[in-house]
Amino acid sequence: MSKHLSKEELQSDPLIENVQKVTAFFNENRTVILAVLIGVIVIVGSLVGYNFYSSGQEGQAQELLATAEAYYIEGDYARALNGDDFELTYGFLAIANEFSGTDAGNLANYYASVSSFKLGNIEDALAHFENYNPPKGILGVGPLSYYASILKANGSLDKAAETYVKAAEWDENDSTTPYNLQRAADTYFEAGNTEMAGQLADRILTEYAGSAEVTEAQRLTGKIAVN
Repeated sequence: MSKHLSKEELQSDPLIENVQKVTAFFNENRTVILAVLIGVIVIVGSLVGYNFYSSGQEGQAQELLATAEAYYIEGDYARALNGDDFELTYGFLAIANEFSGTDAGNLANYYASVSSFKLGNIEDALAHFENYNPPKGILGVGPLSYYASILKANGSLDKAAETYVKAAEWDENDSTTPYNLQRAADTYFEAGNTEMAGQLADRILTEYAGSAEVTEAQRLTGKIAVN
């Protein structure tokens, strides 16, 4: 048989008391609560809108990049870099500037660097590369090794050697690591830093004894010994 609760018992019921407390709190703080809720809705809406916008920007940048890449593959580095006003196409510079927050915009910086180097503009090549973020893993090794090469071509031997080491350690493996360590050792030797050159040559001989760079490392060790 169900029990009929008195008015006093109803008023003392924990569930009803909690509801009453929540209702009272809401009434007392209505303005603040509504402001917080609106803020949350605006933030969530902004994130959704930004993701949609970013996705659209990436797609557009990739399409423009494909055209510039076609010029690059043809060896037309000037049009690849600057686009074509007659054909109304974008070059790597415009893509990098207008789509800087996209993967395609980032890659355009690398292409702009290589194109500038191909055109003989080493300073521009260095500047464009400094705006590029190399990808993690093996795909970042080649760009870093390239950057070391243009630093060396520009006469920045110490920085070039450091960058070769960075490329060697970016993704350690039995192929690209000893290759870049040897380039670093040779560059240090050219810069007159025989101590670092010797350390790197020894590292190749001990850690990568089966690599193709062993012969070069042995030859460099001999040069250091007679200096």
